[in-house]
Amino acid sequence: MFGLEALDLARIQFAFTISFHILFPAITIGLASYLAVLEGLWLKTHNDTYRDLYHFWSKIFAVNFGMGVVSGLVMAYQFGTNWSRFSDFAGSVTGPLLTYEVLTAFFLEAGFLGVMLFGWNKVGRGLHFFSTVMVAIGTLISTFWILASNSWMQTPQGFEIVNGQVIPTDWLAIIFNPSFPYRLMHMATAAFVATAFFVGSSAAWHLLRGKDNPAIRTMLSMAMWMALIVAPIQAVIGDFHGLNTLEHQPAKIAAIEGHWENKGNEATPLILFGWPDMKEEKTKFAVEIPYLGSLILTHSLDKQVPALKEFPPEDRPNSTIVFWSFRVMVGLGFLMIFTGLCSLWLRKRDSLYTSRPFLYLALWMGPSGLIAILAGWFTTEIGRQPWVVYGLMRTADASSNHSFMQMSITLIMFVVVYFALFGAGLGYMMRLVRKGPKTDEGKETNSGGPGQKRTPARPLSAADDESADADHRSSLTKEI
Repeated sequence: MFGLEALDLARIQFAFTISFHILFPAITIGLASYLAVLEGLWLKTHNDTYRDLYHFWSKIFAVNFGMGVVSGLVMAYQFGTNWSRFSDFAGSVTGPLLTYEVLTAFFLEAGFLGVMLFGWNKVGRGLHFFSTVMVAIGTLISTFWILASNSWMQTPQGFEIVNGQVIPTDWLAIIFNPSFPYRLMHMATAAFVATAFFVGSSAAWHLLRGKDNPAIRTMLSMAMWMALIVAPIQAVIGDFHGLNTLEHQPAKIAAIEGHWENKGNEATPLILFGWPDMKEEKTKFAVEIPYLGSLILTHSLDKQVPALKEFPPEDRPNSTIVFWSFRVMVGLGFLMIFTGLCSLWLRKRDSLYTSRPFLYLALWMGPSGLIAILAGWFTTEIGRQPWVVYGLMRTADASSNHSFMQMSITLIMFVVVYFALFGAGLGYMMRLVRKGPKTDEGKETNSGGPGQKRTPARPLSAADDESADADHRSSLTKEI
């Protein structure tokens, strides 16, 4: 069907599940740190606005965290079900790295998550803040180990191959492989930027509908400061990451640039737009800027960038896909920087919260960070092809021996279940966002305890409106 084979369906299935999954950890990483900042500011300033925002975003964090854990478990199982030959070949490296993630990050988060979500009125302020910080650190540690594993697949080192299997010889070299520092910083920063625009879009939505209060204004203000500062930093990190990729994965860079061949000693132009044709081995309808490709990728005006025709056809990534996924990521990055600069200009004119054109811009930029993350991962993973472990094992040699029918049935099941389950979860999360932070103080509190609504039955009960509101009003009563 459509010229696809079982291997293609296995790749599509993994791409589908990981695309769903990566959205949740990205927001979890950003929101965990955002919650730590909000609680820290409340403890320092005693400004109730920060506490109200903490309660509001902790509900959304709880829903997002739950969906991230579920989607991550499915992905881990696929290493054994669909990619068993890869697991047999490289499991002695990837297995321990994922185990370290569980033993450090997951246990740390699990140990303090309950206190963070349900302990607002049950433990001291210092302990509660410490728990929030530990959860935030746990998300970053998780990022560390996941990126270490994936980066090793991009730039493997610290091993030897014995009887067709990878045997670790230097764990520090494995963890801190050449691409790891750049990819770790790039992903962590992307999560912060994506969360900033998610928060800013939520604030813009409420302001456009006339809900203007200190909490909403603080949301927008903090989000735009983050965009203004971090989005340009992300562009610099991306430049260093590109230089590292040029050194270790030149075929990927050639595919990203849609660059097929060098002419004499001419500098490499930058192809802004075009359509790379893998069969005809050229980029059609190319719009080029002379010298700029060499300037960006080699920081010189005379050095050339490796071309796709310098690599055997069987070793070339699909330039048609990565050419455009990369441009989607970069284009959104420039829009993020532009949005941050606009916010600064409007802030100086005292119209940040009242400029409707800007609020609409902030609203529509809400998913931009997540889309850019997806585009970046497509570029990274498809650009690594045809290798699953770069230079060591081809993707075609890594898959399990499943039939086309088996892969078709499981892919259809994944699509149906994921859209139903996570569609409902995302819908509920967006319903919480539309409600906005509550700042009223009028109702009686629920004392909690066994059988009461404040007794948590599951982690997602932290998103329950009534119990969360009870915690919020109880904290107000205590202060009064």
